[in-house]
Amino acid sequence: MENAESKFASKNLTMGEMNAIVKKLGGEESARKFLRDELIVSGQKIIQIDRSQPFDPAKFIGAGWSIEEQDEKSLALTEVDLTKVVFETTLEKKEKTIKGEDKINRLKEKNVTRLDAKIFQTLWENQNLIPEEWKKKTNGNTTFIFFDGTILRFSLGRRCVLCLCWLGGEWYWFFYWLGGDFDVNFPSAVLAS
Repeated sequence: MENAESKFASKNLTMGEMNAIVKKLGGEESARKFLRDELIVSGQKIIQIDRSQPFDPAKFIGAGWSIEEQDEKSLALTEVDLTKVVFETTLEKKEKTIKGEDKINRLKEKNVTRLDAKIFQTLWENQNLIPEEWKKKTNGNTTFIFFDGTILRFSLGRRCVLCLCWLGGEWYWFFYWLGGDFDVNFPSAVLAS
């Protein structure tokens, strides 16, 4: 519980108090899970990304899907502080929409880390970890949060990216064609460099 000790030490807890907390949480493994998945420390909301099993689009979406391209910086992340995630549209002055491929190119030029499909999958499978503010609408419309760090290809040739949205009181996921138009309601989840 070395990691837990350092987190609790900043709160001036004694070892006895810390052990009591670990016991109350159901033992060391449960305490680790709590610290990893649930605890907000100093305004941070850190989630762990299990990279031992890569995102499998054929298994998640269906046959015919493959990974075309991935953001290497995102693939290197084993944890993400969700309070550091920003939503980027790449729209410039007077632009109302941008093609998905152009948006990807602008994100690459900005040198941000485009969150990938494994981070998307982690949030989808643990929806309680998704920040409450991600449910907010943009200009009164549903916000579709894109994970452009993984670009998928369907067997028919179209390049797509995954997104999450809060709709009708629950989370949904979709994929969207990069040849389509992206507007202010279609931001990308990124980490600034």
